[in-house]
Amino acid sequence: MKKLALLSVTLLMAITSYGAGLPTFYAESNTFFNKYVHNGLVAYKSVKANFSEIQSLYDEIGAMNLAKASDKEKQAFYINAYNLVVIYQVAKYYPLKSPLDQSGFFDKVKHQVAGESITLNFLEIKKLLLTYKDPRFHFVLACAAKSCPPLASFAFTPDNLDSKLTERTKKAINDKEWLKVDASNKNVALSKIFEWYQKDFTMNGANSVVDFINKYRTTPIPSSYAVSHYEYNWSLNEER
Repeated sequence: MKKLALLSVTLLMAITSYGAGLPTFYAESNTFFNKYVHNGLVAYKSVKANFSEIQSLYDEIGAMNLAKASDKEKQAFYINAYNLVVIYQVAKYYPLKSPLDQSGFFDKVKHQVAGESITLNFLEIKKLLLTYKDPRFHFVLACAAKSCPPLASFAFTPDNLDSKLTERTKKAINDKEWLKVDASNKNVALSKIFEWYQKDFTMNGANSVVDFINKYRTTPIPSSYAVSHYEYNWSLNEER
């Protein structure tokens, strides 16, 4: 009888833990982003000074159980996890001038993410892009560099996922500093992201990268414009 009671308590604790785990993680992540991210830039110095906060979130990411999570819950979790792991890694080795100053930042250093030991590249490509085939992810995953799309100062949740993916995609694509249109010379200079991940932007029916871009542009880019790609600035996206 005691064994049965103990088993019941254990199962109840597991269910309660799962039920509170993701919502609590979203809420804590939202508080963190709101506190340390402003205008797309991160206050890494302050994060470093209060390292226990990002360490706690990093530990939650590693311990999270996604066995019963829905697709939207997983996507929101992985987006927040990616951005938090990036911030954690920068803060851990801060001061850095660029994420590339830390060897293997994206492709060699492994992190515990929902019980798996994976790199940031694996998280981005395998867990999100290849699984859900949504190119809008490129506009919400911040790589700690100035040329990345601006990092959001809020957490993604299952409820806001679709609207915020679209919102952030539009924000980047209509930002004249991030996507540079020169009407006088009939040229548009795109981020290297559109070159590196060209197949992602055309996998859902878009005829070209510009075709994808125009779905989110307030002023569409004419098909006659020449397309180039400006050099990626890997300097740290740090708030000064």
